[in-house]
Amino acid sequence: MRHSKVAFYGFIAPCFIAFTVTVIIPFIFGIYYSFTDWNGIKSDVSLIGFSNYAEIFNDKDFGSSFLFTFLFAVASVLLINIIGFSLAIIVTRKFKSQNVLRTIFFMPNLIGGLILGFIWQFIFVKVFNMIGDATGAKWLLGWLSTTETGFWGLVILMCWQMSGYIMIIYIAALQNIPTELIEASKIDGANFKNRMKHIIFPLIRPGFTVCLFLTLSNAFKLYDQNLSLTGGAPRNSTQMLALNIYNTAFKFNKMGQAQAKAIIFFIVIALISLIQVYFSKKGEVEM
Repeated sequence: MRHSKVAFYGFIAPCFIAFTVTVIIPFIFGIYYSFTDWNGIKSDVSLIGFSNYAEIFNDKDFGSSFLFTFLFAVASVLLINIIGFSLAIIVTRKFKSQNVLRTIFFMPNLIGGLILGFIWQFIFVKVFNMIGDATGAKWLLGWLSTTETGFWGLVILMCWQMSGYIMIIYIAALQNIPTELIEASKIDGANFKNRMKHIIFPLIRPGFTVCLFLTLSNAFKLYDQNLSLTGGAPRNSTQMLALNIYNTAFKFNKMGQAQAKAIIFFIVIALISLIQVYFSKKGEVEM
């Protein structure tokens, strides 16, 4: 027992040390700096209490960024999970090219966020304008030049990138359903709709819990795609929370205030994620 404990702690020690150095210690320092007037340049900082937090509530850009991020998260989480689950249903049916389709659907997730943003910026600005001019479809012209088109541009980009990744998780959940249950339901005369409602949905609830958590957290934390696709334009109306915090820190050199925003950002994401996981796991069915 003594040797097994030594081996156990020996294995987890490197990960624990790395996590402490890169996450826990910076997080503690971040909380401290959120109560200071640090601007990222001067070495001597002064404690100013809750002044940074008070200023945040008077910051209209932070409020609009928070609302924009929340709406984006709702739209992208719903669409990504619907698309990902639909793709999983398609590629789990037995046909020759199902493995090829799985690879094709997953590939967008391998492209880096900044590159992905520039690719879709070219599509929205150049390709859409070219098609709009050729066909006379005015709704294709001027994409990313308004708040609405910028919003849906970000949603489309996020869905295209993450749907394949979420599909893989749903595939694992679907393949974990005992085939005996599906075969028995077919013998009993259950159609596809009834099987989906009474067998598949209840048994893949753990997959829904994981996918909702991943899509929700990634939607709120989106930064690089936002930076490369719209950069917050026009007039910061498509600026998400992560980009707002970055600009506060490195554009306006308000490191203390940016850190206060990051703390609020962390608390909001943690609360939403915990609530989502709690209610999702509450309805899970054990096989």
